[in-house]
Amino acid sequence: MGEEQFIDYVKIFGRSGNGGAGSAHLARTARNPKAGPDGGDGGHGGSVIVRGNRNLWTLLHLRYTKHIFAENGGNGQKNQCFGKNGADALVEVPLGTIIKLVETDEVIGEILEDGEELVVMKGGRGGLGNVHFKSATMQTPRFAQPGELGTEGWMSLELKVLADVGLVGFPNAGKSTLISQLSNARPKIANYPFTTLKPNLGMVAYRDYQSFVIADIPGIIEGASEGKGIGLRFLRHIERNSVLLYMVPIVSEEGLKSAEEILKEFHILQNELKQYNPELLDKSYMVAITKCDLAPQDEINAILQKLPKTFPHLSISSLTNYHLTEIKDRLWELLNKKE
Repeated sequence: MGEEQFIDYVKIFGRSGNGGAGSAHLARTARNPKAGPDGGDGGHGGSVIVRGNRNLWTLLHLRYTKHIFAENGGNGQKNQCFGKNGADALVEVPLGTIIKLVETDEVIGEILEDGEELVVMKGGRGGLGNVHFKSATMQTPRFAQPGELGTEGWMSLELKVLADVGLVGFPNAGKSTLISQLSNARPKIANYPFTTLKPNLGMVAYRDYQSFVIADIPGIIEGASEGKGIGLRFLRHIERNSVLLYMVPIVSEEGLKSAEEILKEFHILQNELKQYNPELLDKSYMVAITKCDLAPQDEINAILQKLPKTFPHLSISSLTNYHLTEIKDRLWELLNKKE
């Protein structure tokens, strides 16, 4: 899937169907020209329904869908024949999609399970036919109920990627390389910023046939929470992750980083998450010190020894598989930590 094909937000105008009108028909037969009321009920209008589909990973299929209209209910007929119910308008979305009303920004609901359905706009009820209004004092009612009107309005569909572990780091921190080594994901990898322009999901195989899902979130830059770069567009996906893995390279263009520089970069990343949503800092996390194949191990160890004991970190190299088994163990422990 190309980067331009990852769509995680769409806005659609929806309209549920009107209910059909009840019939006010009066029966007339050869033997009984005043047989009385026999008007049937109107059919219910169709609803606008959102359904989860685990085979979808993006809202791309809705990119050019601007209107979703359900069918109106049919009118009631003579001989107490009911009108046809209007067909529902079904919208399939990937798991992790939040549905909101645009006008009020009210969250209608979210889709988290395959096959889960959410009625966004309920169809109007069909009107009752005149047969329902017959009584001892009113033998021939000549009226029936009109159908109830449906509802309409703009709704937004917003996808938040569902994953157990989210990778958080500046561009070119080694996130794509790590996810390609740990999982079956094959993201684009190159030595320049913003290689990743869409979240990538990978399934990480663990011991005893267990597994967890890891997400490569596109690179954040300082100021992303204020709309700079492309980070703001993808910060919402981090909200769904149970554990965050911050990734900080041991090297920069100037050479090896100091312990102070590593801590500073980590705090900048945390600050961007805090500015976007303070609750993100409540998630379990650890820090991967990446690209440890680019410097002698003794020099790296000397730097890492200066980091605080309370700083949960692990040095890794995705190219040489250094500590990759250990990082899977640490992530698994965090995912299954007893609160």
